[in-house]
Amino acid sequence: MRRIKIDQDIRPMSEFRTGIASFLKQVHDTKRPLVITQHGKGVAVLLDVVEYEAMQDKIELLEDIHKSLAQIDAGDGLDHDKAKTTILKRIGK
Repeated sequence: MRRIKIDQDIRPMSEFRTGIASFLKQVHDTKRPLVITQHGKGVAVLLDVVEYEAMQDKIELLEDIHKSLAQIDAGDGLDHDKAKTTILKRIGK
């Protein structure tokens, strides 16, 4: 996901309501999120669906890494040779 350009990607709710189609196009074309404000405070973020899915994939991967590190710290990990042997047995080689 690209970084927000403050002068282009933060819009008040009133502008968003009247120009929703143009803001959807902007988010799709730039791949940058759009921050929507109300009374000067951020209340929502509009993302391109492909960017959102990519972000979800990254979060899932980071959660898996975090879980793996916790398992290793708890002594539940396998060394490389043991893991390789176990996998090769499972696939029948």
